[in-house]
Amino acid sequence: MLSRSIVQLSVFAISLSLAVMIITLAVVTGFKKEIRNKVIGFGSHIQIINYDSNASFESTPISSEQDFLEKIKKITGVRHIQVFATKPGIIKSGTEIQGVFVKGIASDFDWSFFEENMIEGRKFVVNDTAMTNDAVISHKLASMLKLKLNDDFAIFFVDDRPRMRRFHICGIFETSLEEFDKQFILADIGHVRKLYNWDDDQISGFEILINDYKDIGVLTEKIRDIAGYGFLSDGSQLRVINIMEKFPQIFSWLSLLDMNVIVILVLMIVIAAINMISGLIILILDRTNTIGLLKVIGANNKTIRNIFIYQSFFLILKGLIIGNIIAIAICVLEDKFHLIKLDQTSYFINYVPVNLTPAIFILTNVVSFALIISAMILPTLLIAKIDPVKTLRYD
Repeated sequence: MLSRSIVQLSVFAISLSLAVMIITLAVVTGFKKEIRNKVIGFGSHIQIINYDSNASFESTPISSEQDFLEKIKKITGVRHIQVFATKPGIIKSGTEIQGVFVKGIASDFDWSFFEENMIEGRKFVVNDTAMTNDAVISHKLASMLKLKLNDDFAIFFVDDRPRMRRFHICGIFETSLEEFDKQFILADIGHVRKLYNWDDDQISGFEILINDYKDIGVLTEKIRDIAGYGFLSDGSQLRVINIMEKFPQIFSWLSLLDMNVIVILVLMIVIAAINMISGLIILILDRTNTIGLLKVIGANNKTIRNIFIYQSFFLILKGLIIGNIIAIAICVLEDKFHLIKLDQTSYFINYVPVNLTPAIFILTNVVSFALIISAMILPTLLIAKIDPVKTLRYD
């Protein structure tokens, strides 16, 4: 009776440990993916800008007509190239004032990220014949400035002399990435060019979107080889920078989560293995007489060990199945209903995201099963120490 309870407890420990591992991996990878995609949505995977441009969003222009563009488009993994121009300014709405930067976009802009996060209104259309005053702002910025859809607002730009531009809110987005939301505005690139007194072919730089984030390092070096080491006709040099290099503090913070995951996985596997080892030892001790009898009738130690390992195999398998059911149920509920909330000022997102992929389930199950079943060899060594004569005489 005692051995049965201990074995059931061991199975429960395996189930709980596996569920925790799967949920941990799903949450951490989901969190990293969500934050990473949002940051990329604001700044693309890779940018090509003038080497003299700085982090203040004031731009040194380059020409949009570059010979290397066709070479970059042919690189496997590059999905899209678009132009952009940025200009910092100040919004004044009633008594509210907020520093922002305007990101000027052209007709080649990929709207997919902002369309996914658009909560009101629509995107605007940019063309070469007429400049639009439409703009897309964030819900956070609209709330701070007490603005709503279809309102007009003014942005003041301070250069040699203050200048003002009026914009019309045609769309409002929300990403929960507060640091970006509260200062980000999309507008026609023509406004930025006029404010800088640029020519029609001058831009702040190129944004490059790629198919797979895992290739960002390799593709950055390939693009850097093509565009980052030469000089332009005016003597200026281009700089190729990826999103990790542009926002190192965010991506360094995300990489720290990997260490937490490793610690949790190791602890859970150790706990599951210790519980299963304890259960098997008790099971062996409880079956000492049976082991002695098997030895008397001719069974060797290896045969008896295999019997207990075979039994452990089914117990571990049962624990893994239960653990998977628990993990999948919790992940699906959180993914569909966002039951667990976060403080978005601290975590850049207001719920716990999960990343449900087959790879996570396969990896955790295979590794857990292999390590735990390997650990079962240790307690079965006790079988060799059991003397069948003493055992049966005691019985």
